[in-house]
Amino acid sequence: MNVGIVCEYNPFHLGHRKQIAFIRENFGQEAGIICAMSGNYVQRGHPAVFDKSIRAEAAIRCGADLVVELPVTTALSSAEGFASGGAAVLSRLCDGLCFGAETADSTLLQDTARALLSEEFPPLLRRELDKGRSFPAARQAALEAMGLSGKILESPNNILAVEYCKAILRQSSPMKPLPIFRGGSYHAEEADAENPSASSLRLRLQRGLKISGFLPAAAGQLFANAPIHTLEAGERAVLGKLRTMTEAEFEALPFGSEGLWRKLMHESRKRATLEDIAASVKSKRYTRSRIDRMILCAFLGITAEMLEAEIPYVRVLAFNDRGREILSDVKKEGFFVNAGQPVSHPLWNMEQRWEDLYGLFQAGTPGQPGAANRRRVVYIPG
Repeated sequence: MNVGIVCEYNPFHLGHRKQIAFIRENFGQEAGIICAMSGNYVQRGHPAVFDKSIRAEAAIRCGADLVVELPVTTALSSAEGFASGGAAVLSRLCDGLCFGAETADSTLLQDTARALLSEEFPPLLRRELDKGRSFPAARQAALEAMGLSGKILESPNNILAVEYCKAILRQSSPMKPLPIFRGGSYHAEEADAENPSASSLRLRLQRGLKISGFLPAAAGQLFANAPIHTLEAGERAVLGKLRTMTEAEFEALPFGSEGLWRKLMHESRKRATLEDIAASVKSKRYTRSRIDRMILCAFLGITAEMLEAEIPYVRVLAFNDRGREILSDVKKEGFFVNAGQPVSHPLWNMEQRWEDLYGLFQAGTPGQPGAANRRRVVYIPG
């Protein structure tokens, strides 16, 4: 049996190792564990704290068998698009999809997913949105109007868990949902010894504090001397892009419906910092993460059309011997290509651009351009 995980590992910590251990304990040591991991940009609209090759290697050294990269356009999608893209990739390789949730009840999660996909849901959602509610609040109210509890969608991991279930249902995927309990607080600023949040570890890194006590030893060794990347380090580069964009470029951005793109354009032309811009654009209706993704897409040159395009191929970042066997069964299809391998597709040129721009987020001295051409698959024997 092959079990998939959609992840970011930003960074890989003790909670992530628990998930891998859970899969081994419940499905056997011979089960293949395949991770579809965000690359150098993550769903919250920020650069990943560590380069994707280092994070992929950490996953393999801590128990995974194969790590493939979620395309940037999937990684920067909404929760629905992120889950849908991840499920589409892993459905080619896996029998089950394992994910953390505050409510690890597969039946309840799937019932909620079916309700969200029903014909009854959209008009109820629109009615609540027309009342001026934010999307999360409107979604919860619409579910309650259908006789279901919307409280399950008050927790961040539950929201993503339901989206995974929706994706599996919508795609008629062969994968079985395998939720596990996710303890701790997803956004906690103080790192919990048993269930640290990735947010708390990134905050410690920014403060110059050690995070090794919250990481598996193998991951800690890899991250110890790895360059750190933050949005703050690349702020001037992002501001430079925003200040020189045309109205047509703003209009083409993803997540800019209902005139949101115009508001971002106006604020970008009068605010001094990214924080001021995002805070000015954010409202009760539009979440901060949506604004941050919109700004990062502007910097990278990603349009709504590009975000909605079908995934043409997926990069292989790292594997061990078991992972190589899993790949050998599907490699002839041509969908999975090695890191650094040139591809005759317009996305390849964009990938090179995104890799070069990631170096501008490196703290201290910017990273060198040309990373896409130098990248190779990480192979860990065993």
